[in-house]
Formats: sequence, structure tokens, C-alpha cells
Amino acid sequence: MSLSAVRHESWADIPRETVTDVIGRRLFTGERMMLAQVYIDKGAIVPWHSHENEQLTWVLEGALRFWLGQEGAPDMRDLVVAAGDVLYIPSNVPHKVEALEDTLDVDIFSPPREDWLKHTDTYFHNKR
Repeated sequence: MSLSAVRHESWADIPRETVTDVIGRRLFTGERMMLAQVYIDKGAIVPWHSHENEQLTWVLEGALRFWLGQEGAPDMRDLVVAAGDVLYIPSNVPHKVEALEDTLDVDIFSPPREDWLKHTDTYFHNKR
């Protein structure tokens, strides 16, 4: 146990970074998990992607449409996650998201998203 690793911050003190002109986020990271506030404007698309990280998404305001599974596969799922809903996405499950309203969600990733931390998350700029 290392008390020196304990951190306490206010969301207001964590800079909001611009991912695209319609998506922003704030990140708070530990050694084995990451907490993110994600701001998505109505109509914004997070293109198809997958990652090794397990993901929990909790929509605080707004609504998101998720497509889950291999694009075009017969077992692909399409569901709406609205304010108050939570969603679990296992490791390596492909998914795409559309904001149906201006949305604020909280995402938890384990382990932390290295691509978000290093700003190598170029999939945000794909067109599909």
C-alpha cells in the first residue's frame, strides 16, 4: 500500500481537452483504471474502433446510440443508452457511437487508455 499515490482533484481543475470540434473530455487516471468525462455534441460520431480495455459507460445527460460487434455481422447489436443508463463493453468488442442529443457521459477503462493519454487515438477522425 502506498499512500503517496493517493490523489484528490476537482473535475473543474482538470483541463477539458478537445478531441474533435464536437467531442471533448477530461481524464483522471490511476495505475490500473481511468475515469473520463466525455462531452459529445448531438450528431457527433465516434467511428468504429475496439480496444483491449474493458469499458463502463454511464450516461449522465443526453443519449448515445451504440453499434456493438463486427460491423455488418448478423449478431451486431444496436442500442440506445440514455441518461441514467450504464453499459459494459468487454475487451476487443468493436463499437461505434452516435450522440442522439448533446451528451455528457462518464467512461471507466481498465487498464487506462494509453492511446488517449498519448493522443494517438486517431480513430476519432475516421469517417466510418
